Amino acid sequence: MPDLTLNGQALRVAAGTSVAAALMLGGDGCSRTSVSGQRRAPLCGMGICQECRVSINGQRRLACQTLCLDGMQAETLS
Repeated sequence: MPDLTLNGQALRVAAGTSVAAALMLGGDGCSRTSVSGQRRAPLCGMGICQECRVSINGQRRLACQTLCLDGMQAETLS
């Protein structure tokens, strides 16, 4: 079971859990804030919509395409 940090909060998830799923398990499900101030969440689940962009270990990644790993640090974008 990977232990990761999501927006500064410790979270343990099952092996094989995507970061997008972890957003739902450990937060409000949103991945970023749009330029107009609206909270955005993963939509398509396969990387096409780009709504699931987050910062993972300092790099911008797609949450739906990234599996949680032990020690990972994920931050939603604002």
